Amino acid sequence: MPWPILTGLLLLSTPNYIAGLSKPQSTPGPRPVSFSDAIANIGSDQKQIWRFPMEIARGKHWKAVVAVTATTAALVALDPVTGPYFRRTSDFRRFNAVFSGSNTTLVIAALPASFYVAGLLGENSYARSTALLAGEAIAGAEILTSVLKNAGHRLRPAAIPPQGDLANTWFRDKGYSLGGVGSFPSGHSIAAFSVATVFAQRYRSHRWVPYVAYGLAGAIGFSRVTLLSHFPSDVFMGAALGYSISRFAVLR
Repeated sequence: MPWPILTGLLLLSTPNYIAGLSKPQSTPGPRPVSFSDAIANIGSDQKQIWRFPMEIARGKHWKAVVAVTATTAALVALDPVTGPYFRRTSDFRRFNAVFSGSNTTLVIAALPASFYVAGLLGENSYARSTALLAGEAIAGAEILTSVLKNAGHRLRPAAIPPQGDLANTWFRDKGYSLGGVGSFPSGHSIAAFSVATVFAQRYRSHRWVPYVAYGLAGAIGFSRVTLLSHFPSDVFMGAALGYSISRFAVLR
């Protein structure tokens, strides 16, 4: 793992540091969480997620939905324009080496895990609960991602030949898998922003935490574009879904 990411994880993993982060918050915390409650909580989250269209039908959240949908549609229309630049540039080689797919997967998983271990060592229940909530958010996000990927079957940029048609990418990636086959939405982005939102909300009394959390999630999302794993529209939708799942389902 690159040393800047490893150093940050080690810093956040120390019990004394987490004890400093977990000062009493100004608002009550969410529902109690534990390993024994995880399955039930994930099921409850999924109920909230899949009932969301019914909420829209009742006239709730429609402004946000219209904004996200319109932005995603605009980015999809621009994918054939932005795609060629990232296919031919070599400006992001060092960035891609640091934010490779394996490195970012490790960071997304290691941050909640390190908080949980540090919470155990420091007898810090708030840190442990935060880690478990982040784990629930990842699980809920990946379930939704799998369904959407298998529904859209969008080709990844790297799978399209150099002179291929970047405007004709939907329903062309064949097959099905448990994790989803397709580019839309970005699984790394939805997981990164779901974790970032849990930490940003739980530790929002420390003003720098949301900046660090969303900044790292944004860098992970951008890396999916520079690595030719996803289009910008895939990343944007992943970020929007990751935020929404954590904010309105896991932390409701």
